[in-house]
Amino acid sequence: MKPQATGLLAALCALSFLSLCASPAMAIDARVRGQLEKLTPEERLEQRCDIEAMDEISAKGGFRPDKVIAYAFGDPKLDGTTFKTKGAVFRRKGECYRLSYKCETSSDRLEVNAFKFQIGDQVPHEDWAAHYLYD
Repeated sequence: MKPQATGLLAALCALSFLSLCASPAMAIDARVRGQLEKLTPEERLEQRCDIEAMDEISAKGGFRPDKVIAYAFGDPKLDGTTFKTKGAVFRRKGECYRLSYKCETSSDRLEVNAFKFQIGDQVPHEDWAAHYLYD
């Protein structure tokens, strides 16, 4: 590959990655907010971040997920109002895709202050049972 093409490819990759990062959070409606308020702070953090992941993937990732599972390939890390997972998946049209994300929320865990994500590979169907995935 020519040096110019390599530089252009690197620049395009960087721009596409930056477009996936550090964006304003999506708002949740009053009904969802009310349901989240009934959860423990840890459960609220995970659920709020999963909702944000679905919104961000729809808006910027080019997919329309119907489910996010934060713990399919590994345990998430919770630290106060920050939720990180490298082992998440999302489901879209009957297929599952690897996902990692970092979500930072307000102290009540209802507003997302920062969110970054990266979509990974499609999960082969033969791996689904081991990770409790379903269609």
